Amino acid sequence: MKYMLLITNDPTQFDPANAEKLHQEYMAFTQEILDSGEMVSGEPLEGPETATCVRVRNGKTSTTDGPFAETKEVLGGFYIVDVKDLDRALEIAARIPDARTATVEVRPIRDLG
Repeated sequence: MKYMLLITNDPTQFDPANAEKLHQEYMAFTQEILDSGEMVSGEPLEGPETATCVRVRNGKTSTTDGPFAETKEVLGGFYIVDVKDLDRALEIAARIPDARTATVEVRPIRDLG
């Protein structure tokens, strides 16, 4: 079963002094789930200041800069994993380095087949 692991964090809590260590932890974690065959995809995202939101209302399209919701936490990246069950997805999510200071939402990907 496929799950998306959505990593949200508070960018004001980022410690630049810890950036290289965190990067190395992410590289090791990513390599582990690649080696296990459980990783489908994953990417870090640019900051919310680079986002554009699209809405269609009454047939009219509008765009606005940035995220729609006012929140301290922002979506920083994601992994998609293909695992045997929710318990395994939760185990993997708990090993994501930012899980120590951020939130990792684990959500099943709907099977449309």
